[in-house]
Amino acid sequence: MATLLYLHGFNSSPNSIKARLMREHLQQHRPDIELICPQLAATPAAAWEQIASICDQQSVPFGVVGSSLGGFWATRVAEQYGVRAVVVNPAVNPHVLLADWLGEQVNPYTHERYTLTERHMAELAELRVNAPTCLDRIWLLQQQGDEVLDYREALDYYHFARTCIQKGGDHAFIGFEHYCAQIIRFLQL
Repeated sequence: MATLLYLHGFNSSPNSIKARLMREHLQQHRPDIELICPQLAATPAAAWEQIASICDQQSVPFGVVGSSLGGFWATRVAEQYGVRAVVVNPAVNPHVLLADWLGEQVNPYTHERYTLTERHMAELAELRVNAPTCLDRIWLLQQQGDEVLDYREALDYYHFARTCIQKGGDHAFIGFEHYCAQIIRFLQL
């Protein structure tokens, strides 16, 4: 059985809209694919340890989809595990982006409280894939209307990846449900 690992973004959860849409698509059209969609730890080192542990337990084939900060993690998975990845409005430099969010946080889905610190920004910088060699195995889905991230950073970083860029849209990626079947085909699951 093939496996799809779905990685949610910052302060999100397996109950995010895109995760639910992917789960519904697989249930209806590809019940032969196991979906793993963990509640990721709130802090970077702990989240990566959790993701790596899941990946270490997988056998080929498996693919990964990540949204926002999940796209950052999906890129690292593609680099380290040699799998295909789809990144949706990905965070390219979360250590810069999230520096504005330092302090107490509350995940709106889980209500978990935690404190985001400078140490966490250093962890993100250390975990970043600075010179990715996996870009031929990545598909970038990007909407220019993303109100959280500058889409040009993703276009620059993923310059050799397969790219689908749309005018308009938002950070949630409007119309994601129309891409689920294509994502599965790209991941070769």
